[in-house]
Amino acid sequence: MPIISEALIEIREHNEPDYMPMIDYQTWRVALMNYTPDLLPEKINRMQKHTETDEVFVLMKGHCILLIGEGEEGVTKIHAVDMELYKLYNVKRGVWHSHTFSEDARVLIVENRDTVVENSPFVSLSESQCEEVIELTKKRWSL
Repeated sequence: MPIISEALIEIREHNEPDYMPMIDYQTWRVALMNYTPDLLPEKINRMQKHTETDEVFVLMKGHCILLIGEGEEGVTKIHAVDMELYKLYNVKRGVWHSHTFSEDARVLIVENRDTVVENSPFVSLSESQCEEVIELTKKRWSL
């Protein structure tokens, strides 16, 4: 295949575990996230929110459950959404969220380029909420 200048096209891939920003352009970023054992249901003990942006998820392969938390300062109720391939899931600004993946999962993420730790706080889940995450996942998948 002939080499084409990156001034014309960028080609990126990510085949390792976890999150990897792939392309930043002006105010937006496209990233890929793959399975990581840190996001097994029994290891999920916190949720994150983004205070300045929505975040879009697209399941490209495998299975992913998007966990959504209601509440302002902390999580008061947890919902689980079993994502469907190629559908867009837009988590609104300020909404607590996390996810769990099957080992073959690949998720495309679109977010603001300036989504960083300073505007993306985490909140710890209680022991009972951690147990709820496991139960919600079991209801959707045979673990």
